Amino acid sequence: MASLKEMRNRISSVKATQKITKAMQMVAAAKLRRSQDAAQNARPYAERMGAVIANLAAGVSGDGAPLLLAGTGSDKRHLVIVAAADRGLAGGFTSSIVRAARDRIASLLAEGKDVRIITIGKKALPPLRRLYGDRIIESYDLSGERSLTLSVAQPIAERIIGLYEAGETDVVTLYYSRFKSVVSQIPTAQQLIPAVVAAGSEPTDLGGATYEYEPSEEAILETLLPRNITVQILSALLENMAGFYASQMSAMDNATRNAGDMINGLTIQYNRTRQAQITKELIEIISGAEAL
Repeated sequence: MASLKEMRNRISSVKATQKITKAMQMVAAAKLRRSQDAAQNARPYAERMGAVIANLAAGVSGDGAPLLLAGTGSDKRHLVIVAAADRGLAGGFTSSIVRAARDRIASLLAEGKDVRIITIGKKALPPLRRLYGDRIIESYDLSGERSLTLSVAQPIAERIIGLYEAGETDVVTLYYSRFKSVVSQIPTAQQLIPAVVAAGSEPTDLGGATYEYEPSEEAILETLLPRNITVQILSALLENMAGFYASQMSAMDNATRNAGDMINGLTIQYNRTRQAQITKELIEIISGAEAL
């Protein structure tokens, strides 16, 4: 059985840990509000850009369609982008994203497809490297970025487009976690290339008027589609950030509660041990007095 000193040290250690987890919970809660606002503010822009592309794509077909919209006509080569967190202590946030991507990669390989992987975030790399290390072509570490802007997503988008235009991939899919609420983040797969036209998108009702594009729809799409990839990546990173802080806040809250339960249990055990030791000493003193 542990001595009283050892138990006091353990209680002090757990109390110190509880203070740390409580502080991390409060920091995550403060950052969550800003990250949630950023993610929600980015959604209308990304959705509106998708609607504009859908309206433009309705008037483009055949050989005139841009390559990013029409595709290569094959799906043999897949590029899977896994965007996760740069830090831990957030419960199963990263593992849920990696699991969804891993299942898809395994399915593609079983079908005989050629799969390449790009990871975004330090925590996405280790679990995928253990299984598919030879298929990872690049990894982006965003831990040094103070804020997420288009300048952060632009190099990633350019790398993806470069691989596609070089004929090294046919389909590009992005995996990330969509923020739904503080207690719910949904692992999501979004196809970036070929661009997916939003289902059910209807041309804007102009009351009988018609659009005259200058330049043509094809020329506008040639410029807009690469920009859309950058926007979609940035939106996914913002969603990830909000989901990460929500998961971290919940994880640290649970850790704080568990530390409190452990402190209570250790305190009861300490008091019982101390009481038993005092009782034993009293019995020894009384027995010695009676013997005299």
